[in-house]
Amino acid sequence: MFSGQLYAHSRSPVSGVRHELTDHLHESAILARRFGEVFGAGELAEYLALVHDVGKGCCAWQDGLLQRAEPEGKPVGIPHKEAGTRLAAEYAGLPFAAVVQGHHGGLPDQQKIKDVLTALQGSGPDAEAAREATRRVARLVPEIVRTGPVALPPWVSAWRGASARTEVDLLVRMVFSCLVDADFLDTSAHFAGRAAPQFAPVRDMALLSERFEERRAAFLAKRPVSPLDEIRGRVFAEAVAAAAREPGMYVLHAPTGGAKTIAAGGFALRHAARHGMRRVVFAVPFISITQQNAAVYRSLLDPLEEDADRELVVLEHHSSVSLDEDSDEGTWARLAAENWDAPVVVTTMVQLFQSLFSAKPAAMRKLHRLAGSVIVLDEVQALPDRLLNPILSVLRGLVERYVATVVLASATQPDFWSLSKMDGVPRHSMVEDVPGLFDELRRVTYDWQLGDDVTWQSVAEDIEERAGDQALAVVNTTRDSARLHRLLTEGPSGPGPVLHLSTRMTAEHRREVIDQVRTRLKEHLSVRVVSTSLIEAGVDVDFPSVYRAWAPAESLQQAAGRCNRDSRMDEPGRVVVFRPAEGGTPKDLSYLAALEATAEFFGPYPLADPDDLEALAGYYAKRYALQGEDHAMGERIEELRRTWDFPQVAREFRMIDDAYGQSVVVVRPQKTAEEQDAIWADIHRLRSPYPSGPGCLRRLQPHIATLPRHEVAEALRSGLAEPVVGDLVVWRGHYDEVRGLDPQDREDSSAFLV
Repeated sequence: MFSGQLYAHSRSPVSGVRHELTDHLHESAILARRFGEVFGAGELAEYLALVHDVGKGCCAWQDGLLQRAEPEGKPVGIPHKEAGTRLAAEYAGLPFAAVVQGHHGGLPDQQKIKDVLTALQGSGPDAEAAREATRRVARLVPEIVRTGPVALPPWVSAWRGASARTEVDLLVRMVFSCLVDADFLDTSAHFAGRAAPQFAPVRDMALLSERFEERRAAFLAKRPVSPLDEIRGRVFAEAVAAAAREPGMYVLHAPTGGAKTIAAGGFALRHAARHGMRRVVFAVPFISITQQNAAVYRSLLDPLEEDADRELVVLEHHSSVSLDEDSDEGTWARLAAENWDAPVVVTTMVQLFQSLFSAKPAAMRKLHRLAGSVIVLDEVQALPDRLLNPILSVLRGLVERYVATVVLASATQPDFWSLSKMDGVPRHSMVEDVPGLFDELRRVTYDWQLGDDVTWQSVAEDIEERAGDQALAVVNTTRDSARLHRLLTEGPSGPGPVLHLSTRMTAEHRREVIDQVRTRLKEHLSVRVVSTSLIEAGVDVDFPSVYRAWAPAESLQQAAGRCNRDSRMDEPGRVVVFRPAEGGTPKDLSYLAALEATAEFFGPYPLADPDDLEALAGYYAKRYALQGEDHAMGERIEELRRTWDFPQVAREFRMIDDAYGQSVVVVRPQKTAEEQDAIWADIHRLRSPYPSGPGCLRRLQPHIATLPRHEVAEALRSGLAEPVVGDLVVWRGHYDEVRGLDPQDREDSSAFLV
């Protein structure tokens, strides 16, 4: 029977004590205010956190905790969000009631909020429970019942009009992030037996900037001299000089091989130090670049072994595991979600933008960390056209309302300022003479093989006969990569190994292959590589010959950036653009429009090479015109944002088609017994009632590959995979040590994965 004390959570397995509701509400409110103050919403975030669990104060919920949840290990099974939802609607406004109503299952649409509020006006059991809970909690936490409305940020004067409504959409998302992160942190601390949540130490960004530049200089002094060092030095100098300018939207446009990754890092850290910003977030298209860039930034920023301060600086986060469930059973799994509590975060664009447009607590937990940050989008050409309107809209919102600076970095810079979403946004260029840089860094010639007689067999033969000892072939799909790789390995004996790269291999496996490639290139040993496009945008490799399957112009130029990258050859490198009759091509409208525009501007003479800036500008204009700027580029999502339909926005905003993107943990057979045991230990922690926070998923990241969802579903049915948590599964089937989860093995697929 209920004892008279109000509790928020059952006993901690460490301390053995229950979590008092008043403590949980107050501590969550303090944390949420701290997070929200960065963007002027401290009072709003504090109040929403203060009322989020008020519904737990009713007798039925308390009895359920003590009689069912705690002794039987089962969920309470009684709704507890409605009381706080009513308070939030009354004192903060209808849009922000969604924050409380959605703090477990996800942000609801406005009709759901209206239905809940209507029901609470009646005399049903839920309405009585909400009123009872409010009375009981108000005796202990009287500030839940206010004398006036909650103060909103000063720029939220009203939520009428299209732009104002999308601004409120983003504000709801940001304060939701403040609430769920505060809730998760306080809950995690309770179950871990800690008196208070753990945070990464506050870092002096000026010291990090100095460390970065000092280590960069030391690294350059020790490495072999490159003909491009002087040019790269100029790019870096211009980028860090630009850091003194005001926060805003910046463009870093420099050719492949121009050291944009280092220049962007130098700008971001110095800019953060100059303007009192809290962190730097680097987002890249592919996990392979995440791994590479994280390694670079760790070498320049993380403490050395002899340093007294051993707290790491760089967090690498690319897991795309979905942890949310609309029930109490999912609570503990959600505590494993990342919250980006680090001064430097390296992540993927998919992770960043899927979180920004999600409706789920685990995905959105980290969003408030973007306020007061420098956000670097490296290889920004990879953003999908079909989502550009909402992406540009939210980036603009972060710059104009959340004290953020955004950097758009690319060798094939899209013309975003030709789109209406960027009207009136100042464009700050870091590099002044971009055409001059491209002229200086032109170091390849193009060989176009676009005839009807081009086949995979003819491409394989051309590589065998003409490519020399070191060659890279980049194709569009995992099926194509497996096919060409087989042709090259099953044909005449070549001069050296033929290696393979795709996301069907684990992240660790890909890193091992890339390391092997770099070693063989450095030591002038024979090596041929067949890869999907994951290698072409920013991966630092340098081949004398590159083959690229027909693709949009920016992909052709990015692939060419892997050829003669350091300009060490006496003659220009050779880039072969080929169009095999049997080649795979994604069928979405954006991709087809890009291919049509590519065919109009680029190809054999009299058409242009992909590094022609004038042709590239015409290409982007044609590409956008073919799609129209409205629904084909995501305006439908903007319309949904204006109606605050958070679930439908999440359903329609898909960076990668759901069919192509499920995470699979692979325990590779050649791992030592100790290494395999460590992987299985983390899998078991995620399956247990009380996982230990984000550490489990961080440690599993290197062991995750990606498969189409229909393949995962079939593998689960046939026993080749087993569920772990959320949509994460562990693989029990065959794993090829060359091609990973090979699409031409018995787990067959035609998915377009990279």
